[in-house]
Amino acid sequence: MPINVPKSRTLGDLLDELAIRYGNREAVVWEGARLTYSQLKKEADIFARSLLSIGIKNGDHVALISSNRPEWLIAMFAIAKIGAVTVAISTFSTKRELMWTLKHSQSRCVISISAIKNQNFIRLLKQLCPEYVLAEPGNLASESLPNLKNIIAIEENSNGAIIGWHDLRQISVQTNITTLQNVQAKVEQEEVCFILYTSGSTADPKGVMLAHGNVITNGFYIGERQALSELDRLWFAVPLFWSFGSANALPAVITHGGCLILQETFDPNEALELMATEKCTVFYGMVNMARALREASSYSLEKVRYMRTGLTIGLPEDIKFTMETVNARELCNVYGSTETYGNAAVCHSTDTLNQRLNSQGLPLPGMFIRAVDIETRAPLKKGMVGELAVAGCVTPGYFGNLEQTQASFDNEGYFLTGDLGFVGEDGRVYYRGRLKEMIKTGGINVAPLEIEKILMRYGQTKQAFVFGIPDKVKDEKIIAVIEAEGDQEIDLNGLKKYCRMELASYKIPEQFILRSNEQLPRTSTGKINKPALKSQIIKAIANNI
Repeated sequence: MPINVPKSRTLGDLLDELAIRYGNREAVVWEGARLTYSQLKKEADIFARSLLSIGIKNGDHVALISSNRPEWLIAMFAIAKIGAVTVAISTFSTKRELMWTLKHSQSRCVISISAIKNQNFIRLLKQLCPEYVLAEPGNLASESLPNLKNIIAIEENSNGAIIGWHDLRQISVQTNITTLQNVQAKVEQEEVCFILYTSGSTADPKGVMLAHGNVITNGFYIGERQALSELDRLWFAVPLFWSFGSANALPAVITHGGCLILQETFDPNEALELMATEKCTVFYGMVNMARALREASSYSLEKVRYMRTGLTIGLPEDIKFTMETVNARELCNVYGSTETYGNAAVCHSTDTLNQRLNSQGLPLPGMFIRAVDIETRAPLKKGMVGELAVAGCVTPGYFGNLEQTQASFDNEGYFLTGDLGFVGEDGRVYYRGRLKEMIKTGGINVAPLEIEKILMRYGQTKQAFVFGIPDKVKDEKIIAVIEAEGDQEIDLNGLKKYCRMELASYKIPEQFILRSNEQLPRTSTGKINKPALKSQIIKAIANNI
């Protein structure tokens, strides 16, 4: 066992341990602000005491809506210290998606930035909970969100039931440090620390639960595969609300005492400047990010001269391109999902180039991976392609969905990933595609059924079929095939505007294709043959039909 493995089994205790080990070393850099591990702990302690003062307790769900900034980390560690659960919400969320997630997660409190890109979340929360005007902090009585009692605004002043971040810090004096320590000491490693929402094979997202101890352990071993140390500095542009950020990059780096260089939203020229000035050594990102960096006006190898390692996924040519673009010659290929705490298998930074391009590496310590027969679920021999199944460091289940949880595990406790692949004679994992209809665009999983349901609500739509087709930049791009209702003509501009209102930007189809009922291929039983339709569309696009 490595000598530097963390002793702490909860995220709150981990931060305290890191503050002792690496107290004066930089933990976070963001827009000129710099926090050492000691300072990060101090801020998290203040915020934890504030949360206790407004009635947040062990087991409560606290929704966190923020871009990559220090407040996300401070809030998350504070929530962990009191044994509450961070519900990480995507900053791509529309009003409908935000409402659904807050309601499904039964969040008692929401901590939110004001605006990012074209979305103002405080304004949306005011629309969802108009009762805030006449209520006091901690006493919100929302008709639409009955569980929600507190709204904390990171960037705004207090207003009714909404309390500003800085005002909340002042309330910390109502709870002394001894009380916090006593509360923190009762948090167990098996308790849930995160609920991360991810698209599934059904229309509604799934709330993946992750536990304290496994976040720490698996994150540490992910970092070991990259040979991380306290000297490493991570360029952090992948969203913290995404498992690749919160359950992977974050614990991998901090368990080794490294520094997080936060970029609030990805901009290639800004990214290159950060990498150069902050001497970033670790890259977390997809090939679409690497392409944007290569095409940026300020790109040069000089800007990325400090890069060494990191994680990415993709085809061999994509990984090689990313390595060359960001100068990360020790970049590691990986396999995993949110349900497997980010990664289940990771290449080692010292593996040969061929191993890192063509395999997803060896299972991490505590992870057990096998391929099983798609029909019988019987384990397959080495080298045989089947559904990849993972045991060990895996999710305890999906929040509020016992049926989905039970369906996702076999009788031996292996999580059924829905991915195709095999385990080689060398013990390495080889990924070969997806069983599910899931679309992966820009590294983010998208459920076609969710988009189809939204398209079907548009008045002129009779049928909608959504799928991904190969794309060099995004892995897959989203295509929607629409059949109009009766003799109506589809107003495509109106449909696109409607999608922008109802769907996160990355879920909006890049192309809408109109087809009549007669043009839709069918099975022998008369059902729409979606695989055949997908093949037709790919051919049509290739031939510019």
